[in-house]
Amino acid sequence: MNFNKKFITLIICSISILTSCEDYLDIVPDGTQELRLLFNRKETAYNALANSYSYLPQNDGTYASYVLMSDELAVPVPKEPDAIRLMKGQQTVSSPLMGYWNGYGAIGRGQGSLWEGIRSCNILIENIDLVVDMNQSEKNQWKAEAKFLKAYYHFLLLSNYGPIPIIDVNLPISASDEEVRVKRETVDDCFTYIVQTIDEAINDLPVKIIGNNDVGRIDQVIAKAIKAKVLLFSASPLFNGNSEFYSNFVNSNGEHFFNHTYDESKWDLAAKAAKEALDAALAQGTSIYYYTGAAPLFDTNNFQFKLVRDQYNHRFSITDPWNSELIWGNSNPVTNGQFWQIQSPAMMKNPTSSSVEASWQWLAPTLRIAETYYTKNGLPIDQDLSFDYSDRYGVTNIAFNQRFYAQFGNRTAKLNLNREARFYASIGFDRGINRTWGSIWNLKMRKSEIHGRIANTGDYLVTGYALKKLVHQDSEGDAYNKAVTYPWPMIRLSDLYLMYAEALNELSGPSTEVYNALNVIRERAGIPTVQDAWSNAALAATPNKHTSKEGLREIIQQERMIELAFEGHRYYDIRRWKLADKYFTAPIQGWSVDEDSEANYYRIMSVGQRSFSTPRDYLQPISFTELSRNPNLIQNPGW
Repeated sequence: MNFNKKFITLIICSISILTSCEDYLDIVPDGTQELRLLFNRKETAYNALANSYSYLPQNDGTYASYVLMSDELAVPVPKEPDAIRLMKGQQTVSSPLMGYWNGYGAIGRGQGSLWEGIRSCNILIENIDLVVDMNQSEKNQWKAEAKFLKAYYHFLLLSNYGPIPIIDVNLPISASDEEVRVKRETVDDCFTYIVQTIDEAINDLPVKIIGNNDVGRIDQVIAKAIKAKVLLFSASPLFNGNSEFYSNFVNSNGEHFFNHTYDESKWDLAAKAAKEALDAALAQGTSIYYYTGAAPLFDTNNFQFKLVRDQYNHRFSITDPWNSELIWGNSNPVTNGQFWQIQSPAMMKNPTSSSVEASWQWLAPTLRIAETYYTKNGLPIDQDLSFDYSDRYGVTNIAFNQRFYAQFGNRTAKLNLNREARFYASIGFDRGINRTWGSIWNLKMRKSEIHGRIANTGDYLVTGYALKKLVHQDSEGDAYNKAVTYPWPMIRLSDLYLMYAEALNELSGPSTEVYNALNVIRERAGIPTVQDAWSNAALAATPNKHTSKEGLREIIQQERMIELAFEGHRYYDIRRWKLADKYFTAPIQGWSVDEDSEANYYRIMSVGQRSFSTPRDYLQPISFTELSRNPNLIQNPGW
């Protein structure tokens, strides 16, 4: 694997050195001798650059990850991370869960406060010119990287808290109490600042990072892609003309934090930024991923079939390290050997192995997500006339032509059959097939069966579904160092295509250009084009739904939920679309995994709860501690 060994090492070292003393860069006063020594030479200054990167969220860390903060996944109650507790309505103002404002602890590695990350970026920007053994071009690049990271951290804070203070420069040690007590700016001012800062950074960034020693560092393609995402959020309903939620949310001067008038031109900016980012990525060789490796021995005979290859294309688009589709990956992943890597709770146990320490088998996709994936015809299951939606929980025989994803001659729920390749690449089910531990498993998941719940063990899949997508199929769970490590995908090319399609549709409605952006992804998924799927009156329950802006909006949203499932996007997408009441308030459901008979196992049961209070939970709370320190801050509505 072509990991950036040098850069990763520096990040790890900087985390150890610079945080062991309560974050060295955050306790050394600006302008002191210690800080000047840090920026005396390139070698020591590199620690400051690596420290700025070290605040990037770690979504492949089970207990720190936002991947679990939605309705996509469920775990046994005693094993619930804070992300799931938050989604169950257990957020507090006294000690906020998963808060980027103050940072948060987590088993393995926690998350530092993004304000500290911003301060570290500003320290580098303000001091890098002191380094004597760097040329100006290199100094400018490092400044640009820090500027981008500073903008990105502001964006993450804005995404979670709405209006935030803008910290463009660090306050001097001589600052007065009132200067230190910063105020929250309007949402529009925050978005403007973030975009302007990214634009400033782009000028001095390399066009594309190529060398293996620098993968994961910011380049123009990454910066343009994130700029497109920022502008997409700015144009979305949560932030664009939201008087419904925030008509009374004002600052001390009576100024509204959220704009109250919908501005269509924001979609124009988002569409243009997404197109610019797409063009830049494609020009530098980024491409939709297709698996080009040799077929594993266990799949040699199956690889002639397109459905099998389509599954490889989707699954390896995540787990093949630094592949062609990855625009930005985290170069400091949770590596093999670290038990909190997200592959471990997702990986199924091998009953024949002498050790299963690194396979916990308790991160389970929910029934709702299983139902979100399309049929083989590229339509939602409730829109495909050939799919028995009314009896989808009924059990049927598995046919011979379904043998590439389920066990011929066995029986499973109709819901699990005749689905698209992304379903089979992402989700394991009873009497299905799982490519894992370097082999093919025939899954038997009822209680006391080989892959089901054994007695009253606490390691079990509470919904009866297994998560394949985040597990490299060659990872083995008998030891932590046998997991195949890959950089967590922070943005992929498919995400850009989806952003472009969404922005363009919101701006001007359905068009060939919107369809083409969606069809690039659907082609890789092995399903018909948007036009072919939705114009077929013999199959589509709502024929030509794709020809209206409202209909295509729903299609684009579902395409996004499918393509980017389990990657940490859903919590943010559902909120920016203002759809949390629809998705985040219903019980989590699954099969009756404590039953051993077919008739009893295939009954739907509730296995958990999701709670969301509108509008309160659209924004996370600022802690009481912060409010007492800075009376100029105003708490988010409802907290």
